[in-house]
Amino acid sequence: MGTQRDVVIIGGGHNGLTAAAYLAQAGLDVQVLERLDVLGGAAISAEAFAGVDARLSRYSYLVSLLPQRIIDDLGLSIELAPRRYSSYTPVPGTDHGLLVDNHDPVATAESFAALGAEDDAVAWARFYEGTQHLARALFPTVTDPLLTRSEARAAVVAAADAAGIDGAALWDALIEQPVGRTIADTFRNDVVRGVVYTDALIGTFAPNDDETLLANRCFLYHVIGGGTGDWNVPVGGMGAVSGELERAARLAGATLTTGAEVVALTADKTVRWVDDAGVEHATRAEHVLVNCSPHELARLLAAGDESAASGDAGMAAPPAEGAQVKVNLLLRRLPRLRDESVDPAAAFGGTFHINETFSQLQRAYDEAAAGQVPGVIPAEIYCHSLTDPSILGPELRASGAQTLTVFALHVPDRLLTEANNDAMRETLQRAVLDSLNSVLAEPIESLLLIDAHGEPCVETKTTRDLEHVLRLPGGSIFHGDLAWPWAEDDEPLDTPARRWGVATGMPGVLLCGSGARRGGAVSGIAGHNAAMAVLESR
Repeated sequence: MGTQRDVVIIGGGHNGLTAAAYLAQAGLDVQVLERLDVLGGAAISAEAFAGVDARLSRYSYLVSLLPQRIIDDLGLSIELAPRRYSSYTPVPGTDHGLLVDNHDPVATAESFAALGAEDDAVAWARFYEGTQHLARALFPTVTDPLLTRSEARAAVVAAADAAGIDGAALWDALIEQPVGRTIADTFRNDVVRGVVYTDALIGTFAPNDDETLLANRCFLYHVIGGGTGDWNVPVGGMGAVSGELERAARLAGATLTTGAEVVALTADKTVRWVDDAGVEHATRAEHVLVNCSPHELARLLAAGDESAASGDAGMAAPPAEGAQVKVNLLLRRLPRLRDESVDPAAAFGGTFHINETFSQLQRAYDEAAAGQVPGVIPAEIYCHSLTDPSILGPELRASGAQTLTVFALHVPDRLLTEANNDAMRETLQRAVLDSLNSVLAEPIESLLLIDAHGEPCVETKTTRDLEHVLRLPGGSIFHGDLAWPWAEDDEPLDTPARRWGVATGMPGVLLCGSGARRGGAVSGIAGHNAAMAVLESR
């Protein structure tokens, strides 16, 4: 005979923990079922290299979209450290680069001028003033019931108009027409255009002129976080964020069960699961929150002999495909740059763009779309340990060691198969390191630390690796295509689940992970919104 709970949450990632904390605080009987032996999902820290005292943010790595409301509501002790430098971008084939310093506008203007891009420096300031109005208008709404498109547009237009900017034109440029087209019309320099467009491509496979507007949706989420668009470093690593959410959920009284493999979900909201001793359980709940992908939900329903529900995208499980490769590196020091006028600590203190000019991004997309690994892989890098050395042990810190996290673009899952994944991992790792070396003054391999097994400290994760370990469909870090953070004007908002953007089409079963509306990235937003929908429905 099974047990009964108010709420069962399938998946103990950061969103599931967020929902658990809110609902347990409200007095509900909540159980989280996590397949792995550690909570946090993709938002974890790990000792990636044997015998090396460094805890890396293994998958997710920066935070922008976590609302202060969630931190305050749950009493989270989380420190998110800002980065002084926005970005550094070497100009391929030269000894020069573009350094954007958030604290020194004069130096930044001089860096633009050195590339012959003086006009783009002015356009840059104007462009990002516009995104600030988007952020201030839209980010406060992500923990409220969904606005309609008309309401969202009115909020953005009013915010921009009040600052003397044409709000209607701003909305059209960043929402209605392909953002890559807007960028090409706004900036002249190939490097500058590429730096701006990369925010439309993190976790997204799209050309520079994307008529589907998928790139626009990705760009929007990247520029609205916190009402500023800043991406900050979680002090202590990403595991510190999930650890605080876990603590809040436990203190509130939620039951957190690891080693719990959910095998089926039935129409009466019975969750069948197997514990780490192989014992089968059945737990029936008034509400089931799904902190896994819509694809995984469809699989669990099929295992429960239920036909897929109709109506909401959460149940339709459209095709999902990631388009990235992640490489973690641990170095004995930062590499020297070809541009000797730039301090490596400044260059790697923000986002370091490699081979991400606008034309290179389109070329890489075209090659990948044709079924080939791009000849030159575009990628971006950040160095956690420069901003937060606490993730390194005392000896590593004293030695000058640094971490590098590389996120390479335009490597869609369609290039990989179960049969070729191991070989492709080696191929992609080599391609990423070659791309990085092309803009450095010394080979990165010469700087790699060695682990306890005598192996260099480099770890590469393909889209298939992410699917295997985290069950991200096609390695998609967003569980599928991102949706706008509002409802269409004709979209029904007649239930709490629909109003909060967490509906699946199955009463009492709600999405609370990245597949929910407004669910991507490390934010807790989907967990918060699913919890609010449950509480509203009660």
